[in-house]
Amino acid sequence: MAERGHLPPPTKHLCCRPSYGSGCRPGQRVASTGLSSGALCAGSSSAAAAAAAAAAAAAATAAAAAAALGLLPLGKTQSPDSLLDIAARKVAEKWPFQRVEERFERIPEPVQRRIVYWSFPRSEREICMYSSFNTGAEDTAITSGGATAGTAPGGGADTATAAENRLPFRRGIALLDGGFVDNVLQVGFHLSGTVMEPAVQSEPETVCSVAISFDRCKITSVTCSCGNKDIFYCAHVVALSLYRIRKPDQVKLHLPISETLFQMNRDQLQKFVQYLITAHHTEVLPTAQKLADEILSQNSEINQVHEHVPTACARVDALRSHGYPREALRLAIAIVNTLRRQQQKQLEMFQAQKKELLHKGVTSVTNPEGWVGHPLDPISILFSSLMEACRVDDESFHGFSDFMENVGQCKSLEYQHLPAHKFLEEGESYLTLAVEVALIGLGQQRIMPDGLYAQEKVCRNEEQLISKLQEIELDDTLVKIFRKQAAFLLEAGPYSGLGEVIHRESVPMHTFAKYLFTSLLHHDAELAYKTALRAMRLLVLESTAPSGDMSHPHHIASIVPNRYPHWFTLSHIESQQCELASTMLTAAKGDVRRLETVLESIQKNIHSSSHIFKLAQDAFKIATLVDSLPDTTLLKVSLELGLQVMRMTLSTLNWRRREMVRWLVTCATEIGVYALDSIMQNWFTLFTPTEATSIVATTVMSNSTIVRLHLDCHQQEKLANSARTLALQCTMKDPQNCALSALTLCEKDHIAFETAYQIVLDAATTSMSYSQLFTIARYMEHHSYPMWAYKLATLAITHLNLSYNQDTHPAINDVLWACALSHSLGKNELAAIIPVVVRSVKCATVLSDILCRCTLTTPGMVGLHGRRNSGKIMSLGKAPLRQLLDATIGAYINTTHSRLTHISPRHYSEFIEFLSKARETFLMAHDGHIQFTQFIDNLKQIYKGKKKLMMLVRERFG
Repeated sequence: MAERGHLPPPTKHLCCRPSYGSGCRPGQRVASTGLSSGALCAGSSSAAAAAAAAAAAAAATAAAAAAALGLLPLGKTQSPDSLLDIAARKVAEKWPFQRVEERFERIPEPVQRRIVYWSFPRSEREICMYSSFNTGAEDTAITSGGATAGTAPGGGADTATAAENRLPFRRGIALLDGGFVDNVLQVGFHLSGTVMEPAVQSEPETVCSVAISFDRCKITSVTCSCGNKDIFYCAHVVALSLYRIRKPDQVKLHLPISETLFQMNRDQLQKFVQYLITAHHTEVLPTAQKLADEILSQNSEINQVHEHVPTACARVDALRSHGYPREALRLAIAIVNTLRRQQQKQLEMFQAQKKELLHKGVTSVTNPEGWVGHPLDPISILFSSLMEACRVDDESFHGFSDFMENVGQCKSLEYQHLPAHKFLEEGESYLTLAVEVALIGLGQQRIMPDGLYAQEKVCRNEEQLISKLQEIELDDTLVKIFRKQAAFLLEAGPYSGLGEVIHRESVPMHTFAKYLFTSLLHHDAELAYKTALRAMRLLVLESTAPSGDMSHPHHIASIVPNRYPHWFTLSHIESQQCELASTMLTAAKGDVRRLETVLESIQKNIHSSSHIFKLAQDAFKIATLVDSLPDTTLLKVSLELGLQVMRMTLSTLNWRRREMVRWLVTCATEIGVYALDSIMQNWFTLFTPTEATSIVATTVMSNSTIVRLHLDCHQQEKLANSARTLALQCTMKDPQNCALSALTLCEKDHIAFETAYQIVLDAATTSMSYSQLFTIARYMEHHSYPMWAYKLATLAITHLNLSYNQDTHPAINDVLWACALSHSLGKNELAAIIPVVVRSVKCATVLSDILCRCTLTTPGMVGLHGRRNSGKIMSLGKAPLRQLLDATIGAYINTTHSRLTHISPRHYSEFIEFLSKARETFLMAHDGHIQFTQFIDNLKQIYKGKKKLMMLVRERFG
């Protein structure tokens, strides 16, 4: 048998012809001109060859032209391929079939057949290339009849033709054309057939058996009984290959033998083996007997070999669906036993290397392919198969009582401990096996798969399996299995998702651990808490993780520990982690030691502030149930979690922040005065200054808090002092946002109140806006501090810049109020504020309004230091009103010129009214009439081009 070895790159081959296309479909040639198969790989420089080439080129041109016109696809002579064929062809070219099987749960048989069909090479060029070699002669062209199209002197052409006809490719074509290829069969990716070598003078007729293996449109190996040892294909391989390429529909095609065996039931498999041994008894009988002996021996090596679990479980499913429940059950039990042995082996291996592995911080996974969430869903198949065997009702129970024994009872009579002594060990039942295999699968460490769908399937399958387990009421037998599996998972190292050190991207165990915890809590609380606390971790969110162990190639190690993977189900996973923690908090109520342990685990492992806040709220609710006394320890846990949330969200934006702050004060109030005092003493690590004053201190000093805590006068004063100290500290840090709250909190303490005012006054010149200062100034006047209000209002006006056209500015009312306040205080205060107003306000109508108000009434009867004023109306010809009058007239003049620069006809009437108001202000001066006349004359001269407007001015003002 000759097998193809490593082939050298081809130099120049007979198949390299312009008339031959490498991309032809089976049995086609590009622009075929009726050349016989023998014309593919021959040629010369003769005139006949040129003619043949020209004909081929013309045909190719015609085909291309037809394709360009949309009449016929280039190189196509048949109807278009189906979408199935197109897809199968692409898959066959690029993907190994094993990858296809692993990727997809079920592949319909028609799809498999088309993939297998298209996996064989379609290029005769490659067959030619690997069956020919460079003879050193120039390539020759062959006429349509296959004869040499030109002769060389001395009969050279005949010699060349004879030599060429002896080449394997040419001989293979001749064998194919002569009909010497027979018994062609394709089984999966294996092609076989016989090729008869005709008798010649010196040799009798022989039949060669040929076998070809292929993958992704490439031949991977060839064997032929002719004994050819050359590295090139022999003529028999060529003939069989070309037969498959040119006559694909005449080749009988079967799916891979593994697929065929998979579809057989027990009787068919038995018959298959018996007939196979009968047909080849001398060759396979010794091997068959040896394998049978090993399979029947439980401790044999063949029974220790790890079979691909999902595939084996799929066989169980197939047996069930084909009506062979007993065979499916027997196979399911065998798989479970294998998993148990594998589990024990992994434990022993880890225990032997535990110290070294933990010292290195190795993170690895012994089986990266998870069984829960796998496309074939192997664990659910095993669980369902075993549960069906122990699911009985009254009618069927009596029918099967002859071979099933009702040992124990689970939920009513729905699930029974029904042992089958033929299959199971002593003390085992189908129910115990079903529960055990579910726990084995759920506890397996596996890497989170890529992609949203795959990750959702992992979560969904896990929850579905746990839901089925929850239907089973645990008895002593099942509790033993739970304890055994939980203890194993804690000690099993890389095999277990609950091992001491796991891979950073392992699927978290929160959901499974919650189920284990609730199941074990009343039977073995220590083991229950140990399991749940181990499962709390979520390494994918840790900033660092241990580096991987690269010395074991079968382990998947974390090569890039800080990489943040695409976990699309992360929010769901964090919710499950939170649920696990909440379950432990509820169970630990009243147990100080356990509550402290759970609190520590939460603070270490949960990284989402919203989930920690939820746990804090849960703990608070559990601690303050209406029908029982408050649990002080649990309340403290709730407060600690709340404090952690405050620290986590202090410097980040969180839309629930105000809710969180209010809740924390409520929680601290429930605990007592010392908790409230503590959060106020440490406010700067928990709250912003605004939160501390407007929410925390304000709530602490409210009447409802005092009543809730039943405080006496001394306690009230102590708490109030803490709140006032907090308020002053916050005002120093953020006067803009805290000043008003601080003043309110300090009202009843004059020293604190004056201190807060001084802080505001110091900050007024640099860090406070006019609106903030006006607000505080109004507050001061309302609380009978008019002089403090006056000072703040004056500072506010210095921050203001009111231009000529801002006659609707929101600060106008504040300015008018400040001037009225100054006027009420007395002449000196009014005289002091007017220069400030003149510098900051350029709007003529606002200044005019202030001027009118100041001339209507007498300044305040009581000024500074208690001096009484004269009670006379202030003169417009003297300071300070003269300065205000001049500023108002000047503002009107400037505003008039500004308006006239861009005025339009529709604003003419409005402008005339504006001049009328200006005249009123002008006339308040002793020479106002003259000033206004000169002003109007200047306007008529400067803006004489605006004839219509000036005409209106003359009509109104002369």
